[in-house]
Amino acid sequence: MSQLSKRMSITLCAANHLHIFLLSLFFFLSPCFLNTGLAEPTRDSEIHVQSDTAPDFLTEPEPLAAEDETETASSIENVSESIEEDAFPVSSEPSTEVPPAEELLQLKPLSGITARFSDILTPPAEIAQSPVNQIVGDDHGITYNVPVVLDPSVQGHIHYFNTSIRNRFEQWLVRLSRYRPLVDSIFSEFNLPSDLIFLSLVESGFNPYAYSRARATGPWQFMKGTAKVYGLRVDNYVDERRDPIKSTVAAARYLRDLYDLFGTWPLAMAAYNAGEGKVMRALQKAQAESFTDIAKTRLIRRETKEYVPRFMAATIIAKNPDRYGFPQGEVIPHQFEEVIVRRPVHFKAISNVTGVSYQELRLLNPELKRDATPPDGSEYFLKVPVGTKPKVEQFLDRIPTHKFPPMQTRVQRVKTTVPDSSSGYRVRVGDSLEKIAKRFHISVKALKTRNNLSSPVIRPGDLLVIAR
Repeated sequence: MSQLSKRMSITLCAANHLHIFLLSLFFFLSPCFLNTGLAEPTRDSEIHVQSDTAPDFLTEPEPLAAEDETETASSIENVSESIEEDAFPVSSEPSTEVPPAEELLQLKPLSGITARFSDILTPPAEIAQSPVNQIVGDDHGITYNVPVVLDPSVQGHIHYFNTSIRNRFEQWLVRLSRYRPLVDSIFSEFNLPSDLIFLSLVESGFNPYAYSRARATGPWQFMKGTAKVYGLRVDNYVDERRDPIKSTVAAARYLRDLYDLFGTWPLAMAAYNAGEGKVMRALQKAQAESFTDIAKTRLIRRETKEYVPRFMAATIIAKNPDRYGFPQGEVIPHQFEEVIVRRPVHFKAISNVTGVSYQELRLLNPELKRDATPPDGSEYFLKVPVGTKPKVEQFLDRIPTHKFPPMQTRVQRVKTTVPDSSSGYRVRVGDSLEKIAKRFHISVKALKTRNNLSSPVIRPGDLLVIAR
């Protein structure tokens, strides 16, 4: 019994010591838990801290969890309201000053409309940078669905568009508004951001007849090879790069492929300008992942470096025309009807028989290079003004068939492979008897015999007799 009592006393003593140790451990760690809970910042407090200063568009916001979206959206609305109170009023006269970043842009959470599943895992820098931005100071809440920043380069292009080429840029906006409903519908079919339509302002001002030194043509400035890859017809009679609708479909397919290849719109736009091969090599050589990284190197041309900022500047002005003093008048949209034509007919013949304006036919069919339907015998859908289709179909048989003049064949001058040997040949640096004999189609032995040469050594400047 004495041994049992000793064991029980030892067990009770150990239990008491363990209890005392646990209590001490609890009281020692409890302040840490309390401090951690109090000091943990919320996303709401983080956003309000950022709202005290100008938004930093070059920083990458953390991806938001699904349960925090509601809280974050309400927080950003509060930020917008606080900035709107300090926003400058819109001037009634055209302004040549560039509005500050605080007055124009405000970040919003990632919309995820065009982001891929892989982007959720590792978001590229440009997408995380500013996926959707909002204009502050406008009641209707203008938003951007492509990355837009307002750095010094973009501000410089805004100033250039708003002052140096103001009249020209105004013509671009008017011309684009004519085709915009059609382009918007095409881009929505390909699930592209609608703001990409302003890429055409940078390319050509949406001019179907635009032609570059690199032989790119049309509103989307397609090269001939790329155009054929994306299904556009380019020959002596038809150049569908000029067709506003067909070229827009090809551009939408091309932009979608570039985005699927690079994962960000800035890189996709840079590849649209320079070619995907050059951008891919620049990324590999620089070991970079974003357009901002390769823009700091010499691996891409200056034109490509300025291409994306120029697009951002054009987008900001096009979505805020009143702020920059550009008028918004009513423009007749691009509308037409189609008539099936199975033989070549000229626009002037159609105009003479039906009374349809020749200029309107040229405006609606810029892809027809010779102002006439092609002579290949296939069905061609000729676009005519709205309301004139019945009349054109009624008098179509009376319209004479157009006879194209014969195509001028280019005569290529072929250089003769055998040089003139009547006056001999003057030896040049790097020449040898074997090279000279091969050039004039004679043997080395004959060449040495005609020039009384006992050795194969010849010197620059020597005159050799080739033929006798």
